[in-house]
Amino acid sequence: MTAKVGQTPVDELIRVRDWLRYAVTSMNRAGLAYGHGTTNAVDEAAYLILATLDLPIEDINPWLDCRLTLAEREAVNAVISRRIETRKPAAYITNAAYIQGHKFYVDERVIVPRSFIGELLVQDHLGTIVPAPLAVRRVLDLCTGSGCLAILAALAFPNAEIDASDISEDALAVARRNIADYGLETRIRTFKADLFEGLQPAEYDLIISNPPYVTAEAVAAFPPEYRAEPTLAHIGGVDGMDLVRRILDGAPGRLSAEGSLVVEIGMGQEALEATRPDLPFLWLDSETSEGEVFALQAVDLK
Repeated sequence: MTAKVGQTPVDELIRVRDWLRYAVTSMNRAGLAYGHGTTNAVDEAAYLILATLDLPIEDINPWLDCRLTLAEREAVNAVISRRIETRKPAAYITNAAYIQGHKFYVDERVIVPRSFIGELLVQDHLGTIVPAPLAVRRVLDLCTGSGCLAILAALAFPNAEIDASDISEDALAVARRNIADYGLETRIRTFKADLFEGLQPAEYDLIISNPPYVTAEAVAAFPPEYRAEPTLAHIGGVDGMDLVRRILDGAPGRLSAEGSLVVEIGMGQEALEATRPDLPFLWLDSETSEGEVFALQAVDLK
């Protein structure tokens, strides 16, 4: 059967598998970049199709032979076209990001969350350095962004009060929305602060942070998908470690005697260890990362 002149993808593509193939081909031809929840065109296309159809996002296979209504086909086509034409991350199009199955609202005011600390919080409650999760009473999340790590910390440490800070009021507005979505307003407080500057006096059993750590050179070479995120949430100076060094300098005055500091730094291990050879960094590996998150005890920082 030949296609009629003037037919569009909405006219010709009927089943989910048709749209998946079409989306992958279109994304590959457009040269899109990934890394905001997926790593390739197949997974990105599957996610966008499932999210648009209000289906579970874990597996597209059960739905491949389902026929779509005209309205559904138009909606899927619009989402695929938007992803390609705007080059915005899929998370901004669906206003949703996921860490270990936990869903968070996101928009262009915050970086799309993709933290390995989140994996560690969910998988074993940072058990390597926090042997007694129920004993944790106060946690600080620096550079909270969407608030995802503060929320995951509240879930991992049920007896803890969480302070979540960020220099961006826009980011804090998103964080407060997510905190409310999880019903954690009484346990998580938000503060506008430049790292430790602007926080109320307090000592913490745990400080976590996924700060900006991308080098200036890497930021300049970003593809459009990464440029769509707030630059403030990425840039960490010439070697990417500007904010990390400030965190190391300020943490000793904020940690309790038995407290711990956990910071994500991406690929900056070599630069950091060269800068602070005096510190016994413990590198925490997750299922999908190696050497990108370090931990230090309060006694190490004195």
